[in-house]
Amino acid sequence: MRHPWFRIPGLLALGVAAGTAWAAPATLLLFGEQHDQPDQQRQVAEQVQALAASGRLAAVVLEMAERPHGSAGLPRDAGEQQVRDALQWRGWPWERYAAVVMNAVRAGVPVLGANLPREQMRTAMADASLDALLDDATRALLAEAVRVGHCQLLPPAQEPGMVRIQIARDRSMAQVAAAALRSAPPGSTVLLLAGAMHVSRDRGIPLHLQREMAADVPAMHVVVFSAAGDGLVADERRPARFTPQEDHCEGLRKRLAAPPAASAAR
Repeated sequence: MRHPWFRIPGLLALGVAAGTAWAAPATLLLFGEQHDQPDQQRQVAEQVQALAASGRLAAVVLEMAERPHGSAGLPRDAGEQQVRDALQWRGWPWERYAAVVMNAVRAGVPVLGANLPREQMRTAMADASLDALLDDATRALLAEAVRVGHCQLLPPAQEPGMVRIQIARDRSMAQVAAAALRSAPPGSTVLLLAGAMHVSRDRGIPLHLQREMAADVPAMHVVVFSAAGDGLVADERRPARFTPQEDHCEGLRKRLAAPPAASAAR
């Protein structure tokens, strides 16, 4: 069930009752999605619009754009291509996230790229110091997720590097969120959208945010669009319409099993 403050524009901080003065610091609302599910992106776009209409939305932080790119400084009537250029949008289907982004831009709210730049991923893979940011049990959770995400086809020798990339990406998103929270007005909300694994309280962005903000850790509310039993730790599970998708693992297995030089004979 959705918490009341998601539905009532004036009540956008956890635990705030009607008539209570707004003196609390900014809060962080994290949405964990499945990237190929349009109803999930639609719901987040609606949440952006509702928060912006209430005047409480301070920033939108995205996994889908890389730091340090953002829309700050663009006019509210900026075109979609202008916004995409400002965010240096690449690799993600724009049509799925256009409403999330443009609802913020139209309201004059900055959209902040937060993902680790892909040019830094190779460096992250080799950076053993990242291992120390999480304990062994938490890294084991990420390693299992990496195996599942790569259809159990990833060579074991590559797993530590891929886990480091996950850690580096989560830390990058936490750093951008922390900066947005520090500059946000009291009582406002910073909304962050990322994959569900990234926002899980036991392994993702919330852990790194606690380190980044030390004693000033904000109130956080983690929402995931999934049913219980997936192992993720969230404050709220929100239903969403499921859109069937092609099994990417089956497709990958077929490609790997195909003769390697089918085009070489042409």
